Amino acid sequence: MTRCLRAALLALVLLAPAVHAQAPRQAEPNTRVPEGDRGHAATAYPDRIAASPAQDAATGFAVAWRTDARVRAPQLQIAPADDTPDIGGGRPRIVVASTQALETRNGTAHQHRADVDGLAPDTLYAWRVQGHGTWSPWFHFRTATADAAPLTLLYFGDTQNQNTSLVTRVIRESRRWAPDAKLALFAGDLVSGGGAGQGADDDEWAEWFEAASGLPEDIATAPAAGNHEFHEEHEDTPQERRVLSPHWPVTFALPRNGAPGVEATTYWFDYQGVRFVVLDGTSILDLDAGPAQAQWLDRVLAGNPHRWSVVQIHQPLYALRFDRDYAPLREHLSPVLRKHRVDLVLQGHDHAYGRRALDADGDTPQLTVSVVGAKQYRMGPQALATMAPIAEDTQLFQVLRVDGPVLRYEARTATGRLYDAFELHDDGGRKRLVEREDGRIETRRCTREASLKGRADRCWE
Repeated sequence: MTRCLRAALLALVLLAPAVHAQAPRQAEPNTRVPEGDRGHAATAYPDRIAASPAQDAATGFAVAWRTDARVRAPQLQIAPADDTPDIGGGRPRIVVASTQALETRNGTAHQHRADVDGLAPDTLYAWRVQGHGTWSPWFHFRTATADAAPLTLLYFGDTQNQNTSLVTRVIRESRRWAPDAKLALFAGDLVSGGGAGQGADDDEWAEWFEAASGLPEDIATAPAAGNHEFHEEHEDTPQERRVLSPHWPVTFALPRNGAPGVEATTYWFDYQGVRFVVLDGTSILDLDAGPAQAQWLDRVLAGNPHRWSVVQIHQPLYALRFDRDYAPLREHLSPVLRKHRVDLVLQGHDHAYGRRALDADGDTPQLTVSVVGAKQYRMGPQALATMAPIAEDTQLFQVLRVDGPVLRYEARTATGRLYDAFELHDDGGRKRLVEREDGRIETRRCTREASLKGRADRCWE
């Protein structure tokens, strides 16, 4: 073989695409944190900053944030926003925060809360929070109007798994479709959870805030507690019980007006002509809190002066999975929802998409279940027979627009495609459902035989 021929053959070999045996695919972990890494420890810099609505969102809001343990009584500064960098003329209003220590796998953190009241309705404010010798950026927050006005809000089902990896894209896509959103609702299981604050919780919360970056600072954020915001103590013993994660009460600065016995996980607020009520389904199912929450819900809805009412709860009244049922939720809550003609019940937990009315012969309330995160379930035959539309293997977000006598609802996929849409019209106090089918994509079902971990009851995890 000539030298030239050998050189030509060698060149062909070097240029040819490499052929490798493909390794079996494996499920990703819930966080990107390497073993033994403590990169999410609290520091002098304020982080995990979240604004939440006050009971009257026209006159106040509250902010939660985190620093290291050197910061004991930090300030929030606030002033009406202006076009000059001299915010507040050098004399912004000062609100001193309360502080609570939190022990985590990343060490001790100090969690802070500042409640801001006495604000003017429909006014843009600039605000920032303090760390140890440092401050957060100045953020903007517009208070709600005093009376009913057009409102755009976002609703998210469970984020829970692989927040940074796979939830980030959905939240960012939602902001593109609703740049005017003033409120964000999360239907629970924001994280997957670990062991009473000592497990993976702190890293998962870090990645939830990373995935949601920009949203909880700019938009009033109102989450429900899910079962993964609780932990099992003394599992598989007669003393087994559920306890609320120590992260939950300090991660968000939620209104302090909840139901007796579950004040940390239930609350309500008014926002531009809508009364929002957030319930704790885990405590109803596992901690016998059904009667107390039903009575409280009845009182809160009885005092509703607004045209619209929305209830948010983690577990759905009607299950999507074949092996689940939530009869105690229906027993305690359905009579109250019917009595007060609630318009929407926003839910999560079952990691698929489904919609139905509470009663087969009624238009309201419309019950929706949705999911943002990576864990995806298969739907059972009962849900397939009673819900429409439905979806499996689909990450979703929802945009709601309330404008006078019309409430518009859209569910969109992670890439922004329209999956479900309807309107509720207020015809003199009676709400009428109008389906909007133009532009919807086809029904999505799971085509995998099992998840990457070999589970036949899940499509992905």
